[in-house]
Amino acid sequence: MKALIPAAGMGTRFLPATKALPKEMLPVVDRPAIQYVVEEGLAAADEVVIINSREKKAIERHFSADPQLVSTLQAKGKDALADAVAHAGALKVSYVYQDKPLGLGHAVYCAHEKTGDEAFFVLLGDVLVPDNKMLPRMKEVSDQHDGASVIAVVPVPEEEASRFGIIAGAEVSEAVWKVDSLVEKPPLGTAPSNLAVFGRYLLSPRVMELLADAVPGAGGEIQLTDALDAVLREEELYALVIDPQEGFDTGTIESWLETNRILFERTKHLT
Repeated sequence: MKALIPAAGMGTRFLPATKALPKEMLPVVDRPAIQYVVEEGLAAADEVVIINSREKKAIERHFSADPQLVSTLQAKGKDALADAVAHAGALKVSYVYQDKPLGLGHAVYCAHEKTGDEAFFVLLGDVLVPDNKMLPRMKEVSDQHDGASVIAVVPVPEEEASRFGIIAGAEVSEAVWKVDSLVEKPPLGTAPSNLAVFGRYLLSPRVMELLADAVPGAGGEIQLTDALDAVLREEELYALVIDPQEGFDTGTIESWLETNRILFERTKHLT
């Protein structure tokens, strides 16, 4: 099974910082944000596929071996740093490219030759899950329901539901819902639940097939949500309800700073 990480976006919320440095390479404590996501993917899949832009070579340099730098650090007695550099360069990552900004669904479809006829994970790079436990739990839910697609959802305050994609459905077991529909940014007071799509997906091969025939929707983009709506007409879809403390958003300057603060405090307690 492959884990796909869309990373071709421009990172406009962080300009001008992201003019030269990809947003995914912004540091979170001691490593780039995308390294957390890659490590999470590899804890549950046999390969991570980054859907990259051809202009964002810094991502590929980070995950490439650099024996000269490792040797230099070792010669200076900086073994911990040498080990960290060697670790990043040894992570099993491959790349495909999204040459036009046509939306998340299009980005996912760019990796269709990598996934073949297998189910696959999608991990949005704005969200970090440092304990790496969410994807295996999603796989358990899928296995319990004949390989159905599973998305992660998180409770949000009612007054904030209009900012997110929200699921409708019913709880079928503890922390697991059967999804009936997805509503993108429902008007205030109309949300069918308080459960917002979180940024982790385990999708059946049928989703990739539907993306192959998808047409641009809102904003001229191919939306992953549209493919999920379509697959609901053919297959079951489940949602794993997670605790808000399990994941961290880095999609805005404020949330990126707060994630750094929280994870730095956690790191201090471990040393």
